[in-house]
Amino acid sequence: MAKSTRNTGKPWTPADVKQLKDLAKGNTPTRVAGLKLGRTEAAVYKKASEEGISLAPTNQSPYGTKKK
Repeated sequence: MAKSTRNTGKPWTPADVKQLKDLAKGNTPTRVAGLKLGRTEAAVYKKASEEGISLAPTNQSPYGTKKK
């Protein structure tokens, strides 16, 4: 069973959705985004899916190397 969080059962506000978009854009892990939003990881995945927000990390070269 999922843990209860401070926003469990509350509707998402436009500010919550904007913060989710910003966190997703910054490659924030879903678990961390959930903690910042006071939501479960599953709730973050569901809302991102509903809003068309991609939670997939952007491809970044490891160790600071760049493709030429």
